[in-house]
Amino acid sequence: MINNHFNNKKIKIICVIGTRPEAIKMAPVILTLQKKPWAEVRILATAQHRHMLDQVLAAFAIKPDIDLDIMRPNQALIALTARLLLNLDDVLRAENPNIVLAQGDTTTVMTVALACFYHHIPFGHVEAGLRTGDMQNPFPEEMNRTIAGRLSRWHFAPTQSSRLNLLREGILDSDIYVTGNTVIDALMTVAKRDLSIGIEMDPSKRMILVTAHRRENFGEPFLQVCRAIRSLADTYTDVEILYPVHPNPNVAEVAYSQLANHPRIRLCPPLDYLPFVAAMKRAYLILSDSGGVQEEAPALGKPVLVLRRETERPEAVTEGVVKLVGPDYDAIMSESKRLLDDEKCYAAMARGVSPYGDGRASERIAAILQKAVVE
Repeated sequence: MINNHFNNKKIKIICVIGTRPEAIKMAPVILTLQKKPWAEVRILATAQHRHMLDQVLAAFAIKPDIDLDIMRPNQALIALTARLLLNLDDVLRAENPNIVLAQGDTTTVMTVALACFYHHIPFGHVEAGLRTGDMQNPFPEEMNRTIAGRLSRWHFAPTQSSRLNLLREGILDSDIYVTGNTVIDALMTVAKRDLSIGIEMDPSKRMILVTAHRRENFGEPFLQVCRAIRSLADTYTDVEILYPVHPNPNVAEVAYSQLANHPRIRLCPPLDYLPFVAAMKRAYLILSDSGGVQEEAPALGKPVLVLRRETERPEAVTEGVVKLVGPDYDAIMSESKRLLDDEKCYAAMARGVSPYGDGRASERIAAILQKAVVE
């Protein structure tokens, strides 16, 4: 019970966002809480990813109250973590919030949870309980979300599978709430709009959308991904590939050196959120190492081949709408050809089934917080 801190005043909640995926998944939570008369919402942007974060905030008309502007070129994890902790310490001292919320598995989330622990501030973890069981894969995300999980007061798990992961780690069942994933809230809000990619694609060709940026795939694994992308473009003249390239030099330099100047491969800077949703809707097939895409694309009826060896989102794999292929040339080629050549195999994956929610996760989170405050 935490109502002793509040004394019938508005509950001051800081919602923290650092990267593009966090902004997408926190936007519905922020917008929902802003409508509640009992909540005073403050938005803190760490800007771990500067430009990509700003794109999403603009799409949802959200403006940060506090902006740490933490990003540095090619930033190292230790330096990023140290800067975040020092800045968060200052913010929490000045703001003195009743509750802090953050989403996912980034360095921002881990440091926010730790800073709240040091300040004895209740922390709510949105999208809690995702696990691969391997601290090196994905790196450093598995460690980030595990630490956040040990320090959270509220665990907002997207699925029953995530809840079971938390129970296995000794988290009290009474602290875990299965809400669905807020990414579906965001997707349902914007997918109904008349959206444009903003890039001219050949309407007569099947479009393959690619996103690839994971740190653990840097080097030879990413080279294999690029070779597979180019081979698919060479093999299928009725296919056009769109790849919005992440700005990290470990990704961008390799992608442009391997894939530029091909007539059926379009490389572009990262798309804003709304054009990216338009690209997912337009895509025939998606190759991705993104966690969010694994959740969003099945709801749009788009098959996803995941460029990772493990996933903390097994529900879509079990459902048969997502398949793990890893950053492996042969596996990418084999599974892509199967979907491009076999209509029955394609239809089996393109069923429009989402195991990640019904679009009401944010309302559930708000109701849980309100109940915790008034009891």
